[in-house]
Amino acid sequence: MKAKVYVTLKKSVFDPQGKAVHQALSSLGFPEVRDVRVGKYIELELGQIDKTKAEQKIKSMCEKLLANTVIEEFKYDL
Repeated sequence: MKAKVYVTLKKSVFDPQGKAVHQALSSLGFPEVRDVRVGKYIELELGQIDKTKAEQKIKSMCEKLLANTVIEEFKYDL
């Protein structure tokens, strides 16, 4: 089973990397971009595991290592 994890900064947290990308896109001729938020995308291959256990494991992995839950939020797809 493959898990796809998306980690992004919480809306209330300033994203300097996103602002830098936004400014760069604007200077490259893309003024229609209003805002940019940069995050992480992680793929995990879990092997043979049922969906309920996989969801528990992925949530635990995110809370313990993959995301800093103080400033980041995460979501995942299996």
